[in-house]
Amino acid sequence: MPDYTAIRALAAQARSQIREIAPGEARQLLAQGALLVDVRDGEELLRNPPLAGALHLSRGRLEFMISDATETPDDVIIVYCAGGNRGALAAASLQAIGYRRVYNLHGGLRGWRDAAGQTWIPTSWLAEEPRGLRIN
Repeated sequence: MPDYTAIRALAAQARSQIREIAPGEARQLLAQGALLVDVRDGEELLRNPPLAGALHLSRGRLEFMISDATETPDDVIIVYCAGGNRGALAAASLQAIGYRRVYNLHGGLRGWRDAAGQTWIPTSWLAEEPRGLRIN
């Protein structure tokens, strides 16, 4: 099994520099017009579809494409991934390039779905691939 100790430490460091919000607070900001950004990789969307209205900008494209989706660095942006670590890194990265109102969804998509009593399909790179899906 992979050892994610270093990446978890990096995400924890990012969390010390950003603001995380619970799903309830995220819903309030979305009702006020916040931009919701899903930073997961494409194959993850097949197992657990993105939240309604979310813009998909994977971590590899986020910093290059975010200005196409925003008007100013003061736009409210909520980022999320599957469990919260990549979201924390994404929020810190957006802050580093000048976005001032960026939030990470605490617990990621899984946290949102758990809070809503919705189904979550675990993603495991060691698990059997679903029929028709190849993870390289």
